[in-house]
Amino acid sequence: MRDYIIVIIMGYLLGNIQAAYLLGKKIKKVDIRTLGHGNAGASNAVESLGKKFGFAVLIIDMLKGIISILLVKSIFNVGFDSEGALLLYLNGYSVILGHIFPFYMNFKGGKGTASMVGILLGLNLWIGLLSMLIVTIAAIVSDYIVIGTLALTLYIIGMTVYFDLGIGPVLISVFGALLSLKLHLPNYKRISLGTEGRVSRVLKKGKS
Repeated sequence: MRDYIIVIIMGYLLGNIQAAYLLGKKIKKVDIRTLGHGNAGASNAVESLGKKFGFAVLIIDMLKGIISILLVKSIFNVGFDSEGALLLYLNGYSVILGHIFPFYMNFKGGKGTASMVGILLGLNLWIGLLSMLIVTIAAIVSDYIVIGTLALTLYIIGMTVYFDLGIGPVLISVFGALLSLKLHLPNYKRISLGTEGRVSRVLKKGKS
């Protein structure tokens, strides 16, 4: 039980390194949550503050997921298998919860997609790289980042079941998918209204 508590606290605190908010305050002198759709994450950073700023946020958000998982692997001597998966999943999703609900931001942060990819890279390089490919293809084909996120959450559930990592990790991945879906409901509403930002517009904007 002590190990579970430690990895949860570790993940949550690392997740609290809120790049979009901290860099926005330091470099741009703005609160990212007052711009765009009010989300303190990489996608809103790209749309509101530009591709270079958004890319920096993306890398940091991914790194905190990678670092947290690698620390747990090293400290507790566990691997990506049925024996170590529960500790790793508890840590990984605690990173995401820290990103979404940072205590010093009145628990109003981002949505955790970039950190989710970082966690997968920490779990297994090839699984992480495949997740990046899935997100990219789904986002480009649909023209919406949120569809890429949906594909990512489904991929995690499927991967967890496929590798037979245990009921705990499966339940955690399902909970994570449902939380992501709930957080992205406004995005789906904007899609229906035709006001959601499109991937093609962001790419075109970057070339102009």
